[in-house]
Amino acid sequence: MPEFVVARVKPGSRKGPLIESGPEGELIVYVRERAVDGKANAAVIRLLAAHFDVAPSRVELVSGPASRLKRFRIEN
Repeated sequence: MPEFVVARVKPGSRKGPLIESGPEGELIVYVRERAVDGKANAAVIRLLAAHFDVAPSRVELVSGPASRLKRFRIEN
């Protein structure tokens, strides 16, 4: 059964790679990659896959590819 995750992405962050819990239940994801040519999205997918202990192919960006607020589907 897929699990949906809302993530607030902070691209180009010196803090990253890091995942924190946000005040509204979303995840705050810090990545060093800039939001250029999908590099930040790819980094977030890799980081979420490691966080949830699944393969990166099991993490899918569902909405918000150009937004900082994104929704991901994670297949177990």
